[in-house]
Amino acid sequence: MTEADSVKRPERRHARLAIGLVAGVALVALGAFGGFLWFQSHARQACVTGIVWQPDHATIDPHGDWQKLGAETLLIQWSAIDGEALLPVPGMPWFQPQPNWTRIAAEPWARKVVLGLAGDFSEAASRKDVAQLAKASRLIAAAARELPLDIAGYYFPAEVDPTWTEAPSLAKLLAPLPRPLWISVYDGRNIGPEALADWLETWLPKDIGVFFQDGVGVYARTPEVAARYVDVLAARLGRDRLAVIVEAFRPKVGGGFRPATPEELRPQIAAYGGTPRFLFDGPHYVSPALVAALGCRS
Repeated sequence: MTEADSVKRPERRHARLAIGLVAGVALVALGAFGGFLWFQSHARQACVTGIVWQPDHATIDPHGDWQKLGAETLLIQWSAIDGEALLPVPGMPWFQPQPNWTRIAAEPWARKVVLGLAGDFSEAASRKDVAQLAKASRLIAAAARELPLDIAGYYFPAEVDPTWTEAPSLAKLLAPLPRPLWISVYDGRNIGPEALADWLETWLPKDIGVFFQDGVGVYARTPEVAARYVDVLAARLGRDRLAVIVEAFRPKVGGGFRPATPEELRPQIAAYGGTPRFLFDGPHYVSPALVAALGCRS
C-alpha cells in the first residue's frame, strides 16, 4: 500500500450469500472489538505482525520467509480484482491462474488471514464503483468460507483519504459485510493527524478498524511524523482499531518503486512501537535477503 497507491498496483503508487450474511450479523452481535484484539498481544514481540500480499500475475504464488520477522498474519489486499475472483465465487469469472490456497494456508506467515474482498487496481475506478464492489464483497465473503484459510478478519480494499468526498457513503455500504472489518486510510493532503482523526470520527463506524498507510515509502513523511499519526489515531479511534501499513519500498529513479534498504526500513518499523505493523508488500518488496539483513528476532 502506498500514499500514491499503497494498496494498489506497485508500478502506479503505489461471495454462499445467506450463510455469509448470517455469520456477519452474528459477529457483530458478539462484538467486533474483540475481533480486533487477536494480533495485539503479538505486536510487541516481533519486528512485524504481518505481511501484506497484493495478488497480481507476478505474485500469484507468494513465497517468502517473513515469519523470521515475526509475521504470523497475512493481509490479502483483495480476493477479486477488476471483476475476476481469486477463489470460486458463483457468477464471477476466475482470475487465472488461481492461488494455491492449501499451500498458502500452511505457511507460517499465514497462520491467520485478513481477507481482502472486491477491489480494483485503479483507485479512481474503485471509488466510482464502490457500491458494486461492496455488493460483490458480500458474495466473496460468503464463498471464502470454503477456503482452508483461518480467516480472522476482512478488509475492504477501497482506500480512503480526505480527498474522497464520497467516503462517508462507506458507512452504509459496508454495514452488511462480516466483521471484524478493516479499511485503509492515508493522508494524501497532509492535513495532519488531528484533522485526519476529526474527519474519520465524523463518519467511520466504530466497528470498523483502520490500517493506516504510513506514507514513508513515497516520502510523504518521515517515520517520526508517521508515528505521530499513529499515536493520535490510536488515542482517538482506540488502539484495538488501529494497525500500520509499513511501506517497504521507495521511489526509483526513472519511475516505479524499489525495495527499501535495511537502513531505511529498520527505523521505520521501530517508530511504531507496539502498534501492529504490516509490511507492504511481502512478495514484491521483502526478499529473503532483506529479511536476513534486517536482523530481526521473532
